[in-house]
Amino acid sequence: MDITIHSSFLPHTDPEASLAFYRDVLGFEVRNDVGYEGMRWITVGPTGQPGVSIVLEPPAADPGVTDDERRTVTEMMAKGTYAGILLATADLDQTFDKLQAGDADVVQEPTDQPYGVRDCAVRDPAGNLIRIQQRA
Repeated sequence: MDITIHSSFLPHTDPEASLAFYRDVLGFEVRNDVGYEGMRWITVGPTGQPGVSIVLEPPAADPGVTDDERRTVTEMMAKGTYAGILLATADLDQTFDKLQAGDADVVQEPTDQPYGVRDCAVRDPAGNLIRIQQRA
């Protein structure tokens, strides 16, 4: 089999704030920006990796989600327990400095973890947990 990761989805609550975070703070390029019926999907991805994207989507977009489920998703997003992603960088300290300068919501400063990685954690404007590891 030849399977690759193409896209991952993260919810957003404010498309402009999410766009500013992923484009201006993380330095991702915008690959697509689509609106439909008052909702907006923004596809971003790291420069140099055109085959890998993150789709920032409205959490209420799935028509099969009930109102109770939407409330639960909204509550979990507010707590930062709904979604997350793991990224990697060659220079964790420099990346963390840029995140702090961009007013990212810091969860954990760069730390040497007991399981062998060095990483940090921030939340995006929607509350999604973004962990960033130092590449070996």
